[in-house]
This record gives sequence, C-alpha cells and structure tokens, in this order.
Amino acid sequence: MTRRLLIRPGAIGDFIVSLPAMEALRAEYTEVWCAGQNVALARFADQARSIASVGLDRLGITHDDDAIERLRGFDEIISWYGENRPEFRDYVAGLGLPFRFLRALPEAEGTCHAVNFYAAQARGLGVAGAGVERNPKIVCPDVRRTFAVIHPFASSTAKRAPMEVFEAAAGKLEGAMPIRWLCGPEEELAGAVRIMDLYELACWLRGARVFVGNDSGISHLAAAVGTPVKVFFRASDPQVWAPRGCSVDLARVDRS
Repeated sequence: MTRRLLIRPGAIGDFIVSLPAMEALRAEYTEVWCAGQNVALARFADQARSIASVGLDRLGITHDDDAIERLRGFDEIISWYGENRPEFRDYVAGLGLPFRFLRALPEAEGTCHAVNFYAAQARGLGVAGAGVERNPKIVCPDVRRTFAVIHPFASSTAKRAPMEVFEAAAGKLEGAMPIRWLCGPEEELAGAVRIMDLYELACWLRGARVFVGNDSGISHLAAAVGTPVKVFFRASDPQVWAPRGCSVDLARVDRS
C-alpha cells in the first residue's frame, strides 16, 4: 500500500484553491499536514494533522527526531512547504526522505487561475488530467437556503472594501431574506455570527441564499459549498484568486 503525505501550508483560500489538485493526488493511504484551521477541510484524506502538531517546523533546527520518524513512515512526500528554503530541502535530502517540492503560490499577477496552477502541478506529477481543474468542492449536508451572509473582513485591510459597501448590500437584501453578519476569530462586529470550526462554518454557509464578502478565504469557502457569492476585489488579481463556484459575481473596488 502506497502511503503518501501532502504538506500544504497556507491560508484558508490557498488551501481551498488547491483542493482539486490534492484530491487528485490521493494514494491508497493519504495524509495531509496543513495549517491548523484547515485540518477540518481535508476531508478527502485518511488523516489530517496540523503542521505545528507534527513538529515539521522544528525539522533541522532542534529536537526533530519525532518529526523525522513520522516522515519516514511515508513512501512519497509531496510538499508545498519549504520549496523556497534551500537549507530545508538540503536537510531532508541528506536524510534520504522522499520529498518532491512544488511551488507554493502562483504569480501574483497573471492569467492562470490558482486552481489551474495547482492542477498543472498535479498533472506534472503524473496524475490523470480528468477533473483536476474542476471547481473546489466541499460536501456538506443539503439544507434549505433561507438567509444572506455578509462578511466584511479579509486577512489584510488592503483587501477590505469599505464598510459602506456592505451596508449598502445589506440594504438591498433587507426585506427579501434574513441577513446574518459573519466575523472570524480575531474580528469584532456586534451581533455577528462566529463559527470557529471551518467545516461547521462550511455547513452553515450551505444554508445561505447569497454570500457577500471580500477577497478572503471565507469567500472561497462559501463558493466551495455551492452558495452564490458576490466578492469585492480591492488589492489582488481576480484572474488568479477569484473564488470558483456555480455562481460567482466579482466587483472591483477603488484602492484609494
């Protein structure tokens, strides 16, 4: 039985746009190591662990025998972690570990969408091309869609449209459906819904008739469960980073 490890660092959106490629890379046994918040989304894997919990960050630095022992348990290791750290690559090569490194991020500006970028990497590893470039999909129980979700946050303030944009969206939706404002673990918004587990959040977003947000991981999450999304882009390139889903409407917001 082939035991394959996929090491995928990065934020929520980075993880979601690479899901089709990672799913295509499944082996007879597949384990995923990723950022702690993304563990809940690696549902295709036989086992998912946080990078912090397995000691990968200590590799080559201090007290790494336990991490090395874990890594030796795999026949193949495909890693987006450490690809830009030559000292890390040299260290694991010296240990004889079966690492294959892939570039973690596509070009900041370009015409290749991130989903296609990671799909091309999977094909380059010998994966059959059928379905690799499909939209990311997170399967949740089917529920009746009854409300709107507005999430006016993003990982950086440069990506956030002004609050007035979301207040205007709420004004247009009022009367048509209940509105639920959403915030994350480090965000503050009076009366907002806060769901820490990303899979539980995905299931809740499945019940939304529409999602309104910024260029953020949560917008990708809403699109991946099939919810129609309206996304405001202010800083990054939507040709690369737009959410992929059944109904995605993009709007540019002035950077000033």
